[in-house]
Amino acid sequence: MWLKGGVERHRHLGRTGTALAVVGGIGAGAAYGARGLLVRQAAQARRAIGKPLGEEAPAGDRHWKKGYGDPVDLLVLGDSIAAGLGAEKAKHTLGGRLARGTARSAGRSVRLRTAAVVGSESSMLAEQLAALPASYVPDVAVIVVGGNDVTHRVPVAESVRHLVAAVDDLRARGTEVVVGTCPDLGALRPVPQPLRALGSRASRQLAAAQRVAALEHGARVVSLAHVVGPFFITNPEEMFSLDRFHPSAHGYKRTAKAMLPSVLAALGVVQDLPFGHHAPGVGGSG
Repeated sequence: MWLKGGVERHRHLGRTGTALAVVGGIGAGAAYGARGLLVRQAAQARRAIGKPLGEEAPAGDRHWKKGYGDPVDLLVLGDSIAAGLGAEKAKHTLGGRLARGTARSAGRSVRLRTAAVVGSESSMLAEQLAALPASYVPDVAVIVVGGNDVTHRVPVAESVRHLVAAVDDLRARGTEVVVGTCPDLGALRPVPQPLRALGSRASRQLAAAQRVAALEHGARVVSLAHVVGPFFITNPEEMFSLDRFHPSAHGYKRTAKAMLPSVLAALGVVQDLPFGHHAPGVGGSG
């Protein structure tokens, strides 16, 4: 599900970054035998995963439900989950799902623009924003990022700094922002223990830091590990695509459904939010 591909210097880490990153994060003080075990597990994960999905997600950018009128401009930023890698059709990507869900609930058409790039770390959000037309001001932007930061051992403070810069940029444009925090990498079954547990801990630490910082800077936050993570843990065959790392069409359906309340709240369509959703200034609802 939640592991992203590589961008140039990260290509070889693409589907197995969790394993390699945790190995590198063990530190100089770790026992030689333990390091050897983790290195072997990383190799095992590489063989198990491969790259069956390639590096390109379906292109979902279009004017969804155009007949509804009064369009909402929706921007999606981030990594391969944000881009929709693992979906077979545009309407099954995270952006496509959110666009259709927003249109149905708000009674408005949705113009979707996906700036997310497979393999992106938080540091690449600035590039995604810079590539947008200067005149473009989306009504709401959804950001999902963090998995690659964990797998490439980016310090939490650095990851959060780049996320906050993106939130500030968007807020300065007059855009409402919804951040989906780093998913729990402990759901990745192809990664053996104890590697998986270490990845889970690191991803949860980043998610917690993202939540605090994004709220402080005026974004809404959805804790993905809480609102959708359990589905990936208990129903992996249904929720994961064929690489067993990225969401399937059903996985994206669940993820979009979980994030939709905060998107609708950002548009003023709903007020009450379920567990795992957090609003700036009020601490969220769980």
